[in-house]
Amino acid sequence: MNINTITTTPIFMLGVFSFGACIGSFLNVCIYRIPNKKSIVFPGSLCTSCKTHIPFYLNIPIISYIFLMGKCRYCKSKISLRYPFIEALTGFTSLAVIFKFGLSPAAFFWFVFICVLITISFIDIDFQIIPDVISLPGIIIFAFSSFFLPEMSIMDTITGIIAGGGSLYLIALVYYLLRKQEGMGGGDIKLLAMIGAATGWKGVLFTTFTGSLLGTIAGVFILIITKKSDIKLKIPFGPYLSSGVIIYIFFGKQIIHWYLNLNP
Repeated sequence: MNINTITTTPIFMLGVFSFGACIGSFLNVCIYRIPNKKSIVFPGSLCTSCKTHIPFYLNIPIISYIFLMGKCRYCKSKISLRYPFIEALTGFTSLAVIFKFGLSPAAFFWFVFICVLITISFIDIDFQIIPDVISLPGIIIFAFSSFFLPEMSIMDTITGIIAGGGSLYLIALVYYLLRKQEGMGGGDIKLLAMIGAATGWKGVLFTTFTGSLLGTIAGVFILIITKKSDIKLKIPFGPYLSSGVIIYIFFGKQIIHWYLNLNP
């Protein structure tokens, strides 16, 4: 049985999904603790309401939530549906990178990268910040993309970091000069620099355009729902940048090829 056959077996796929879900459980810890400046290692898992230690057999990704019917076993407080959602999201991410890249260094690289994006996105949604403790080391770590991705070179990484951080910094500077107020946080700038380290300048251009488009659509949708035309929205940009680069990772080449064929 060759490696391609193994990766399509139900047992293998279940194992890959389960591994991803376990990583997602750890991401939940990071999302909750990092913004609150708490250790992501100690103490172990606790109920956020009663602070009771959660034993391992009650901390099985997704399954424990279903078994406990979404409530803490001890204080019966409601457990957010987002916990199993992130676990499932990370599980499906692990399957997606295997299907797209096979058992390869690229699959490992992109899985780690997307896990970081998931963490950043949900922290940005909750607190409207992108912690430097994630983005700055991320720039350095993902600058080694050429060791995992055959299409990336060291020069691609350097130009990606410059294009990523520099483009958003320029946009933020122009906005500030025109409006005399900050329109984009420094966290977004560092995030795009990290994205540039992993994808190069082409990925930065695609991500910036796609992320801006998704953010605009979301903003218009919120305006329609709230039925207010003068509301000043403060929408976290991190999730949209993350969505843009994930689309690039899986479908970027196809979308670019399709677009170029529309404009011969």
